[in-house]
Amino acid sequence: MDFDLPKNITDKLAELDAFIETEIKPLEAENIRFFDHRREYARTDWENDGAPSEDWRAVLTEMERRADAAGFLRLCLPESCGGQAAGNLMNAVVREHLAGKGLGLHNDLQDENSVVGNFPIVPAIARYGTEEQKSFIEGIITGTKHLSFALTEPGHGSDATWLETRAVRDGDHWVINGKKRWNSQVGRAHSNLVFARTSGKDGESRGITAFIVPTDAPGHNWVRNLWTFNMPTDHADVDLVDCRVPDSAILHEEGRGLEIAMMFIHENRIRQAAGSTGAARYCISEAVNYAKERELFGESLATRQAIQFPLAELHAECEMVRNYIFRTAWKMDRMAPAEITDEVSICNYMGNNLVCRAADFAMQVHGGLGYSRHKPFEHIYRHHRRYKITEGSEEVQKRRIAHKLFGFGRGAA
Repeated sequence: MDFDLPKNITDKLAELDAFIETEIKPLEAENIRFFDHRREYARTDWENDGAPSEDWRAVLTEMERRADAAGFLRLCLPESCGGQAAGNLMNAVVREHLAGKGLGLHNDLQDENSVVGNFPIVPAIARYGTEEQKSFIEGIITGTKHLSFALTEPGHGSDATWLETRAVRDGDHWVINGKKRWNSQVGRAHSNLVFARTSGKDGESRGITAFIVPTDAPGHNWVRNLWTFNMPTDHADVDLVDCRVPDSAILHEEGRGLEIAMMFIHENRIRQAAGSTGAARYCISEAVNYAKERELFGESLATRQAIQFPLAELHAECEMVRNYIFRTAWKMDRMAPAEITDEVSICNYMGNNLVCRAADFAMQVHGGLGYSRHKPFEHIYRHHRRYKITEGSEEVQKRRIAHKLFGFGRGAA
C-alpha cells in the first residue's frame, strides 16, 4: 500500500503555488479591501438586496480569466470541456491545499471561486446534455452564460424526493408551478435548472425531471435574496407560476432528474470536505503559531495544557480526516460515488464539523483579536458553518452512514 501522493499531484501543487505568487497575489494586493477587515462591506451591494457588488465580481472574473489562461481553471473538468480530467483525488488534494493557505483571491469562500474551478453541474451537462444545452458548459466556466441550480424548496431541503414543485405536460410543452429557495446565483444566471415532479408519488426518486428554464421566461419570478451569516448573498427565493418550457428544456430524461441532482451533490460533498479540512488545518496552524508568540503571566501561552491539549486533539483529528478524504477521493476515481455514498458522507460530516470547531478554538486562542474581523477566523467559521446544512445536512450525512451500518434505508439522501 502506497500512501504517498502521486508525483503528478505534488508537481501540480508546486505549479499552483508559483502561479498564485506571481499572478494572483499581486491582483489581491491591488484589491485588498475585499480581503482585509473591510471584506464583507466591500464585497456587498447593500442597496441591491445584499448581492455581490460589481467590483467584487469583476475581481473574481479577472482571477478566473488568469487561471484559465494558465491552464488551471479547468484542471478537473472532462477533456470534452477543455479540461484535463484530473480526477477526484487531484481535486480533493488541491482544494485542501488551497484552503490551507487561508483567505485569499486564490480560493475565495463566498462563491467558491478558485484558481481550480468548482463547476459541479458541468460534468452532468457534458454527459447528459443535448448539443444546444452544452453551450452552457463554456458559459458557466467563463461566466457568460450561467446556469443556476433550483432543487431546495421552502418546505423541502434534504428530503428532495418530496418536492412540491410540479410540471404538467401541455402538448409539446410543460407548465411548471412551485417555489424554490436558496436558488444559488440565479440573480446573474441566464437560465435556472429547476427540478420538478412530473410523475410518480412523493418520496419516489423516479418521476422528478430537471428543466433548463430561462430566467426571463414568463412565470419565472425572482422574489428576494435571503441574507445570510456571510454576506454578500446570491441565494434567492424564486416563484414559478404557470411557467412554460418546451420538451427540449429537459436535461437528461423525463423522470430521471434526481440522477443529475445526486451527481451534483456527490461532487460537492467531497470537495466541501476537502476545503473544510484545509481551512481547519490553517486555523490550527495559526493558533499554534500565535500561542508560541503570546506571553501570559510571564510565560508563553503555548506552555499551558489548556491550549496544548485542544490543539493536539484538533491536529490529530485533522490528520485522520484529511487522509480519509484523500482515500475516499481515490476510490471515487475507481468506482461510482453512489457505491460509497456512506464514505462520502463520513468525509462531509467530519470535515465540516472539524473546521467549525477549529475556527472557533482559533478565535479563543487569539482572544478578542480572534473575534475581530482583523483576523480571518470569524469569516472562515461563518462560511463553513453553512456546509453543516448544504448538500445534505449533517444529520442526513449521519443517516447515510447509519443506512450502511445497519443495512437499512432506500435510495440516496
